[in-house]
Amino acid sequence: MKYQTYLIDLDGTMYRGKEKIPEARVFIDNLNRAGVDYYFLTNNTTKTPQQVAENLVNNHQITATPEQVVTPSLATAAYIQNMFDDDITNHSAYVIGEYGLKSAVFNTGIKLNEDNPDVVIVGLDYDVTYHKFEVATLAIKKGAFFIGTNADTNLPNERGLVPGAGSVISLVETSTQQRAHYIGKPEPDMIFFAAKEKGFDPKTSVMVGDNYNTDIKAGISAKVDTLWVNTGVSTHADIDKEKIKPTHQVESLDQWDV
Repeated sequence: MKYQTYLIDLDGTMYRGKEKIPEARVFIDNLNRAGVDYYFLTNNTTKTPQQVAENLVNNHQITATPEQVVTPSLATAAYIQNMFDDDITNHSAYVIGEYGLKSAVFNTGIKLNEDNPDVVIVGLDYDVTYHKFEVATLAIKKGAFFIGTNADTNLPNERGLVPGAGSVISLVETSTQQRAHYIGKPEPDMIFFAAKEKGFDPKTSVMVGDNYNTDIKAGISAKVDTLWVNTGVSTHADIDKEKIKPTHQVESLDQWDV
């Protein structure tokens, strides 16, 4: 089947940390030659779309623009804008996360509040501390709505599988005995958000990724075809154990005929 839109994961699919995946560049070049639309649906909340696009272009020679990047940070910002009946500037949030997440959230106009916020948002934070966990836990215990950006327990980089946002969020879930409301993959929200923002039909799109538990499950949840590539987190053994298989499987993306 020829797809009109490709939804492409980054970590483990386009690159592994600082390590290039040469076949990924070939794949994107093929999409551009064929005139096929594509967007990068990453669970990484640490960077802004501008920074993500610059990394792809400058460090991996992959054609990308900020407008082609969709993150849980953007989807979370859209979600909280629809949470309240009145103006969002009347409400407050506490965020554990990096600049990519914080900038998207606070650009909505919601106020920062460590004592009694309406919502607590937790994502990947490279400088997470006990104090941050403490503030988040106490706020959620007081009744703040608990959002987790994404459930990735690990991220593939040049050193191996390092802790992901899900590892940080799970600590807060344990301390509060509450499950976060997740925004990123494997929830279908990211795909629906991207479709609405970018104006494509999910039925004619395909979700491309290396991680069955995030990328492929997101596609399955959104009833979108999936393309699994064996360059990151999930292995053939992992895929073999799953009842619902990816629509397509390849060893590397240069094997895929767009």
